Amino acid sequence: MDIRKIKKLIELVQASDISELEIKEGEESIRICRQLAATASPRLQPAPSQADEASGEAEYDEDTLLRSPMVGTFYLAPAVDASPLVAVGQQVEQGEPVCIIEAMKMMNQIQAPHAGVVKAILCQSGDGVEFDQPLMVIE
Repeated sequence: MDIRKIKKLIELVQASDISELEIKEGEESIRICRQLAATASPRLQPAPSQADEASGEAEYDEDTLLRSPMVGTFYLAPAVDASPLVAVGQQVEQGEPVCIIEAMKMMNQIQAPHAGVVKAILCQSGDGVEFDQPLMVIE
C-alpha cells in the first residue's frame, strides 16, 4: 500500500469520530487505531496496571521517565531465549536500545533518551503498553 494512501487514511481517522479502521486490499491490509478522549468512550481508557501502581510513578521525576512512543507489546529482550537488553542498576548510554515494542507485527527498538542508570523497569515482557505510558526510569 502506498505511503500517501496510509497518510490519507490516518488523516481521515483523525478527522472522524471512529477509533479504529481496517482496510484490506488483496493480500495487503492496514489497521489504524486511536485512543479517544475519556469523555467520548470511558471503556477505551486503560485501567492502571499493577506495574504503574507498584512503581509509584508520581515519585519519579518526569525527566527520568522513559515513556512509550506507541501502543504495542513491551519486551525486554529481542527473543524469548535472549538475555534482556537492560537490567535495573545497569548504566546505559544515550541512544542505546533498552527495550522493544512490537506494534503491527513490527519490532521497534526503543532507545535511551539520555545516559544514566536504569533505576526501575515499570513493565514486564509481554505487557501491552499504551502511548506515553512510563516504561522505565533512567536517572
